[in-house]
Amino acid sequence: MSDNIQHECGIAVVRLLKPLSFYREKYGSARYGLHKLYLIMEKMINRGQDGAGIATIKLDPEPGNQYIDRLRSIKTRATQDIFTQINQHFIDTQRLQPEDYKSVEWQKRNIPFLGELLMGHLRYGTYGKNTVESCHPFLRDNNWMTRNLVVAGNFNLTNVDELFGHLVDLGQHPRQKADTITVMEKIGHFLDRENDRLFKIFKMQGYSNMEISEMISQNLEVENILKDSNKHWDGGYVMGGLIGNGDAFVLRDPHGIRPAYYYHDDEVAVVCSERPIIQTVFDVETEKVKELTPGAALIIKKDGTVRETEIVPAEEKKACSFERIYFSRGNDASIYKERQDLGLYLVPPTLKAVDYDLRNTVFSYIPNTAEVAFGGLIEGLNSYLNKVKATKILKMGANVTEPELSEILTIRPRIEKLVLKDAKQRTFITDDAHRNDLVSLSYDITYGLIRPKVDNLVVLDDSIVRGTTLKQSILKILDRLKPKKIVVISSAPQIRYPDCYGIDMAILNKFIAFEAAISLLRERGMESVIDGVYEKAKHQITLPKEEQVNVVKEIYEHFSAEEISAKIAQLIKPADLSCELEVIYQSIEGLHQACPHNLGDWYFTGNYPTPGGVQVANKSFIHFMEGKMVRAY
Repeated sequence: MSDNIQHECGIAVVRLLKPLSFYREKYGSARYGLHKLYLIMEKMINRGQDGAGIATIKLDPEPGNQYIDRLRSIKTRATQDIFTQINQHFIDTQRLQPEDYKSVEWQKRNIPFLGELLMGHLRYGTYGKNTVESCHPFLRDNNWMTRNLVVAGNFNLTNVDELFGHLVDLGQHPRQKADTITVMEKIGHFLDRENDRLFKIFKMQGYSNMEISEMISQNLEVENILKDSNKHWDGGYVMGGLIGNGDAFVLRDPHGIRPAYYYHDDEVAVVCSERPIIQTVFDVETEKVKELTPGAALIIKKDGTVRETEIVPAEEKKACSFERIYFSRGNDASIYKERQDLGLYLVPPTLKAVDYDLRNTVFSYIPNTAEVAFGGLIEGLNSYLNKVKATKILKMGANVTEPELSEILTIRPRIEKLVLKDAKQRTFITDDAHRNDLVSLSYDITYGLIRPKVDNLVVLDDSIVRGTTLKQSILKILDRLKPKKIVVISSAPQIRYPDCYGIDMAILNKFIAFEAAISLLRERGMESVIDGVYEKAKHQITLPKEEQVNVVKEIYEHFSAEEISAKIAQLIKPADLSCELEVIYQSIEGLHQACPHNLGDWYFTGNYPTPGGVQVANKSFIHFMEGKMVRAY
């Protein structure tokens, strides 16, 4: 994606199912869990570079010993910063107390972060300040072991105000309205209630308080806590939690909007945001890594039992399609094939755009994450050319000569690496005019591969969201090559609606497709449509969110996708561009055909999976009309 869009966070939970001594004997170190968590987080760095955090819990601690440790960082390489600090504890202890260090049990008691239960989080900040306090995991402290709670998630909820009100109604006085704090306090409230329920039962049976603490730990009904906690959650989420006694859970939203995968054997249980990371770090085959069922939680009890349990009935699956287009690592077997297909389905409109003149067309891609889709595009072009070659050869019949045959067989797509992204530039320059020059420095081109005013140039992008980078940088530098025509193709459809489930795409008038539709309405004297949608949106938000409809769809219904694409080309075309420009987007049908199991397409279609999403769309349009550059949730 050439535009800088931040997106979904990464979460990981690791539970060691054997004593720490087992891992030292088999793998050479009691830090096996920490090593694996570090590898997972490094592999998952694509999911969050604003900050990171980890938390660990030691099982069966003696009273008076620290058993919950947490560390967060917002340094440039936050994961490495965290694990460097943790590793230093081991280095210092081994140097100062070498004899004691030989004992795994002594290490566990005395060295922070050496526990059997571990959680890691990588943060992309879609909203709010980028401070250490904003980084997950969040901790809810208590002297009762079974009331301690550590929470981290990959999520956004659309109804934080509503949930905050529920907490106030319960008599709480929450210190923040942030969705993570609200969720943690909600779970914490029902965790307290479960503790109270069990305490009363065992007290009536005559057990002592010390005996009751252990019995509560053994009998906590994590499923019930989660069922009571998430009754009113509206959004996309994968929520991980550690309870002080050693129980753990990872809960997924009923539409499966946010991704979660898990694996377990007799040594370890692990959950994280992407399948191939588990495969690589634990060297397991694809079919052994399971996708967490929407609406279900993977619950890992302190005794080591692992089970997937339904918490809320699964709804129609609307897993985020942007995971497949761009966000997730492309080495997942199914994602790789889907991205190839996204490129393949762009072949017909691309051929039409260059008038089927492949001899005089050069193909390239931006950025590097578009490479797999580009491979699918080239595969489709080769299939087309094979049919063309076969037709030409058959027409020649038996009289074909070797030079003629060789000439036909040399026809192939011209593929070049034209756009190069340099290392991130930093400077003291702050004024807008010179900042645009700096943006241009982020990219460079390969000269000498385009025949001036003869060759067309086709470049594939993952998605065109705002069009800013194309207009300010990429198109200008491509124009230096003097192509006859530039065709920009997007493997994703037009982004028309705000996301409210985790991606940093929350303000309507930052979308070039929305800007294009508004421009067309105004050009054609249809301002009444805009005003009408504004009035309808203001009425909609007076209704309960469950009754609202997305009236913003009316902005687009007057135009074909091709008309909007043509207008986008006008809007992003630099004033001094010397050649023709055309923009082509993936169709909705092509997206669904390529990614049949990730049908979450609300940013393209406006079909939100939850009522809160519809409400956000309507509020976003009101904000646009009133000149408010803020998100609507």
